[in-house]
Amino acid sequence: MSKSSDLYDRGLKVMPGGCSRNTILKKPHPLYVEKGEGCYVTDIEGVERVDFANNMCSLIHGHAHPAITEAVTAQLAKGTAFTIGTEAEVLYAEHIVNRSDSFEKMRFVNSGTEAVMSCLKAARAYTGRSKIAKAEGAYHGLYDYAEVSQTSKPENWGDADSPSSVPVAYGTPQAALDDVVIIPFNDTERAMKILDENAEDLACVVLDLLPHRIGLIPANEDFVRAVYNWTRKNDSLLVFDEVITYRMNYGGAQQWFEGINPDLTAMGKMIGGGFPVGALAGRADVMDVMNPLTEKVLFPHSGTFSANPITMTAGRVAMDLFDQEALVKINILADYARKSIREAINIADVPACFTGAGSMFRIHMKSEEPTSYRDGYVNHREKNLTKTLLNHLFDDGIMMINTCSGVLSTVMGEKEIDRLSEAVLGGLNKMKNQF
Repeated sequence: MSKSSDLYDRGLKVMPGGCSRNTILKKPHPLYVEKGEGCYVTDIEGVERVDFANNMCSLIHGHAHPAITEAVTAQLAKGTAFTIGTEAEVLYAEHIVNRSDSFEKMRFVNSGTEAVMSCLKAARAYTGRSKIAKAEGAYHGLYDYAEVSQTSKPENWGDADSPSSVPVAYGTPQAALDDVVIIPFNDTERAMKILDENAEDLACVVLDLLPHRIGLIPANEDFVRAVYNWTRKNDSLLVFDEVITYRMNYGGAQQWFEGINPDLTAMGKMIGGGFPVGALAGRADVMDVMNPLTEKVLFPHSGTFSANPITMTAGRVAMDLFDQEALVKINILADYARKSIREAINIADVPACFTGAGSMFRIHMKSEEPTSYRDGYVNHREKNLTKTLLNHLFDDGIMMINTCSGVLSTVMGEKEIDRLSEAVLGGLNKMKNQF
């Protein structure tokens, strides 16, 4: 018995699976945190680990950053939520709108799921159309429409020329599936054909420019530009899901693509400074479907904890700190991490590879880098190999996302990267006979 196993036994009695987040589960039981400081997390058993998960990419400055802690502590003494406006919301909205060329107006919500959901509803309200298109395998949160085909498999994903709309949750209405058009990621020719077949019905196309679930594979420019041009031609909207990728550049991953401005962008995770958050931003005329001052409000929108002053304060301080200098530093460090991982794979001489960009990377148990969801699909053998490596890294003091993905924080240095690459090499060497 341990403190963690005892806590888990108690959790099993009051929560399905003993938790509210499936991602914390480990066998025989999850571990529980004592504290986080900088890029290190200490569990209640007293074991310290380097945190390359950063609460699923949401902690750009690691844990308990002094500037964020100080600002939030001051706001706590003033109150946490009100039914009147706060200056904190206005200050933070001004900051976010000024970060990206495509942002004219914005609104805050409480999660990335809610941000994407609001973008899709705004697109429908603006265009008067019901269908949306998304890339096969892409994760866009919990919304019925946004999650379609994020977990499709060879036995149900259909022909590549016409991918099936596959439900994630049992009980998903067929009507929801019928209103989601699936396009293959990074396959311009097939995607354009599918979009053309649904041109009159599509309110928007939603894209993640570095989709984690697809394989942390960067969207290629030809694909993104073709989708953008298609939406211009067919009076549809382009929505970028930057809930994870807004950390890629000062103004998000969209800065990779010159001259391509999405109509709407969903954000979340790091912009909350460690607190629950979501936001959507974009063209003023599209955002104004939520404007309560207009004669006819097309999309009534509110939320009890949206733009609460704790999140607004923490987020603004976090993003103030994530300036151009911090961005360059973290991305250079990530380049060093990817180089170190490549060296570890080469030395171990195993059929593995990695993908990623900006301050993120993912290790695949494949000999060649995937370029699409179907290329990157993790089969049973690869799943077991990934699990083995993750367990080795965890035991060696490294916390990763459960897809064997890592994300950096600004408080990391080469010391932590060297520790990671040594652990990866050690794990791959131990696993050689399993490949």
